[in-house]
Amino acid sequence: MADLLFYEKPVALNKVTHKETRIKSMGRDFRFAGDTNSVIVAGIEFTEAAREYPIVFAQVGEKVVPVALLGMRNAENLFVDEQGDWTARYIPAFVRRYPFVLAEAGDSGQRVVCVDEVYPGFGQTDGELLFDDEGEATPVLKQAIDFLEEYQRQYLRTEAFVKRLQNNDLLMALNAKVDMKGGQQFALTGLLAVDEKKLLALSDEKALELYRSGELAWIYCHLMSLGTMGSMVDRVAKRVPQTEPEVAAEITGN
Repeated sequence: MADLLFYEKPVALNKVTHKETRIKSMGRDFRFAGDTNSVIVAGIEFTEAAREYPIVFAQVGEKVVPVALLGMRNAENLFVDEQGDWTARYIPAFVRRYPFVLAEAGDSGQRVVCVDEVYPGFGQTDGELLFDDEGEATPVLKQAIDFLEEYQRQYLRTEAFVKRLQNNDLLMALNAKVDMKGGQQFALTGLLAVDEKKLLALSDEKALELYRSGELAWIYCHLMSLGTMGSMVDRVAKRVPQTEPEVAAEITGN
């Protein structure tokens, strides 16, 4: 499930089972996301995320979702270094919510608060309790729940945004290819981007609808973000052994 990615063993929190369970912050250690080359981003994040990551659209299951590219190869995050530090200023909300997550419970469609059981700060010795003596959520858990609920609201808003793009036939195929002068090549396929020509050809009514909703700004943040592909290539160059440091990147759409 794309929404769980680096969550190895998510378990639903229960005030009885986890009465004595504590959570401890592991600080700025993001090694849990070190093998993740893209994460879903909500439209409201585009303004900040676009400055550092290429934002594209990808098919995830039956849905098309906006994602921030974190790497050019599978199982590689170019923004997490060997010490586990995140080396970009903005950290996507998808990453910041860890180790908590809202997950569907069975076939009911209801969502429950879960935590990744393998998270090093999850246990009964160190940190803050998740539930008080009355079985109510403590401030640390309440804060996590508030964050998750706001994340879910923004995710649903973003789903509606993507649906509007699809209904107006504004998405086109996007391919990115990186040629290393040392001979290695990387290709990103199966991605989508907004077709600016079709965007400009929209009727005044539909264009005004995008403008009034604030989504037109999201679209241009997305288009602007494609320019950060060059900095991604620079990060690849630092990690890939090669005889010549020069690299070239090409982005094409159709």
